[in-house]
Amino acid sequence: MPPRVTFQPCGWQWNQDTPLSSEYDFALVNIGRLEAVSGLSRVQLLRPGSLLKFIPEEILLHGRDFRLLRVGFEAGGLEPQAFQVTMAIVQARAQSNQAQQYSGITLSKAGQGSGSRKPPIPLMETAEDWETERKKQAARGWRVSTVNERFDVATSLPRYFWVPNRILDSEVRRAFGHFHQGRGPRLSWHHPGGSDLLRCGGFYTASDPNKEDIRAVELMLQAGHSDVVLVDTMDELPSLADVQLAHLRLRALCLPDSSVAEDKWLSALEGTRWLDYVRACLRKASDISVLVTSRVRSVVLQERGDRDLNGLLSSLVQLLSAPEARTLFGFQSLVQREWVAAGHPFLTRLGGTGASEEAPVFLLFLDCVWQLLQQFPADFEFSEFFLLALHDSVRVPDTLTFLRNTPWERGKQSGQLNSYTQVYTPGYSQPPAGNSFNLQLSVWDWDLRYSNAQILQFQNPGYDPEHCPDSWLPRPQPSFMVPGPPSSVWLFSRGALTPLNQLCPWRDSPSLLAVSSRWLPRPAISSESLADQEWGLPSHWGACPLPPGLLLPGYLGPQIRLWRRCYLRGRPEVQMGLSAPTISGLQDELSHLQELLRKWTPRISPEDHSKERDPHTILNPTEIAGILKGQFHPFWITRC
Repeated sequence: MPPRVTFQPCGWQWNQDTPLSSEYDFALVNIGRLEAVSGLSRVQLLRPGSLLKFIPEEILLHGRDFRLLRVGFEAGGLEPQAFQVTMAIVQARAQSNQAQQYSGITLSKAGQGSGSRKPPIPLMETAEDWETERKKQAARGWRVSTVNERFDVATSLPRYFWVPNRILDSEVRRAFGHFHQGRGPRLSWHHPGGSDLLRCGGFYTASDPNKEDIRAVELMLQAGHSDVVLVDTMDELPSLADVQLAHLRLRALCLPDSSVAEDKWLSALEGTRWLDYVRACLRKASDISVLVTSRVRSVVLQERGDRDLNGLLSSLVQLLSAPEARTLFGFQSLVQREWVAAGHPFLTRLGGTGASEEAPVFLLFLDCVWQLLQQFPADFEFSEFFLLALHDSVRVPDTLTFLRNTPWERGKQSGQLNSYTQVYTPGYSQPPAGNSFNLQLSVWDWDLRYSNAQILQFQNPGYDPEHCPDSWLPRPQPSFMVPGPPSSVWLFSRGALTPLNQLCPWRDSPSLLAVSSRWLPRPAISSESLADQEWGLPSHWGACPLPPGLLLPGYLGPQIRLWRRCYLRGRPEVQMGLSAPTISGLQDELSHLQELLRKWTPRISPEDHSKERDPHTILNPTEIAGILKGQFHPFWITRC
């Protein structure tokens, strides 16, 4: 079990129903900055190996998940132990940085026997899980391949995945060898109308495939369709270094002691580029959703490594196109399949290995999902609080879900339970003894870390299942499922479709995909959206409204907002005014805002008082901003 520090306030009792966490709990790897404070001026930043120079009155733990925990030592109470406790945390952080990778924990709740706990969702670790999901998607042209059952094709791939029916496993093995890291084309999602969304790594152009291998690759990319679109997922999206830099800037800006002046805060937020990257991801996902939904075709997401942006775009496309993916069960299954089982390198991307490839791509995805939740609140069964719980779980490494980079690494994990050292527990209740720790956990075992009342908040009270009709089915084309060379091959890049002469780069003339994207011809981008272009052409389709069940989000200007409840958690004064999860909470916030309105109304100019106003008239945002100007930060007003 990864080392952690848990503070026990007076009256706090250990909850046996949620033994893995509390709101006063911090995993040491989640501590981004530790500060000791004495008085108003003495502040010392404590790094691993530092020596505390005074007895602190309080310590501040700044989490890498944007949380802030302030721990005060009362005079005559814990003050004598303040130095000891603080130095124990410093030393534990130093040892934690030198430790090997965490092994996760296994746990069986009291009264449960070994193996009796069923995973909340399919973990996609067995052939049965994949076959059940295939049948659920009605992907009749696909089968579960066992070619990677021993991880001898690619250790970053799952043991099982979907390939076309007509392709033999021997052909799959040879074909996958011609893609980077052995990550050949596989089915991500089958649209009920007949389209298929695939993902794969970049072509390994240095290989020398024979004609049979090239034929197998082409058949896998076609997936039985006459219309094939290859999507360059790296085009117009941020690099891993861009994502990491933007996240670091965002975290520094959102700290309570940020040196940025309030009148410069919005400009500094724009300068982080984080919201620009969220906007770019949503725009590209919207375009791909149109490609999948508008016609029956094969849409192939191609990224060199196939482990970052492919997962992000594939997941967003399914959220935009499939109402079932917007349910709580469906979303968890989506993340498990497209991120965990697909081999996203969580440990590396979240900084768990110290490698230079750190980049929180998954957190960027969660921000994109939060944007969708704000724009389409009636279409999602889960709430913002569920997204927050998932966001925080990547920094609380209790399970192997986010502790490993590949399914192979998770599979070989022994599940040993590491011990922990109790620093200070004078007179408080102890953790329950005698539990048997024998069951491997996943992040989806929420009831071990959250109370029933908290889990109830995962449900979106505004969700309306009737608001999500069945997915619209595009019209099948006469040439659908006709084998042989495709009649049309396209490259989707820079918001436009460019015709290609071939699918693979190993023919006589090199494929465009084998060349760097900067060498591709740049067609003039139409002022029409891709949706207008796709549903307006060809003429025999006629005028077609937006299909029911398909969400196309806005991504211009203020349509993309800052996730304040997540990023500004260290600033309690900013949290007031956010939507509360319960009726009583909304009543409290409404009372608070009404009190502020009464408090600041005398500051309205005499000209405003001279105007007659209906007492029931709702103030516009400009008027509210003027009333609240002296109380809230500018971003509270502009980002509501």
